[in-house]
Amino acid sequence: MTMAPIVVHPPLGTGGRRVTARGQILGLAYSDGDVIEFLRRAGLPDGEVLLDEPSFVRWRGGRAHHYEAA
Repeated sequence: MTMAPIVVHPPLGTGGRRVTARGQILGLAYSDGDVIEFLRRAGLPDGEVLLDEPSFVRWRGGRAHHYEAA
């Protein structure tokens, strides 16, 4: 099974979710817009479409698109 190159990690206790690409930290996202911007900066201009594509983005812990404190 191939791992998705982008991982949106579980919500932090202070809110927001860490986003990584192949182990490299892209930033801390507080909204889908933040994740889309990180994907654009990583060279994936269709980030909005890719958010729900499991072969590109894996949401770990918590619900997808949920950024509030755990």
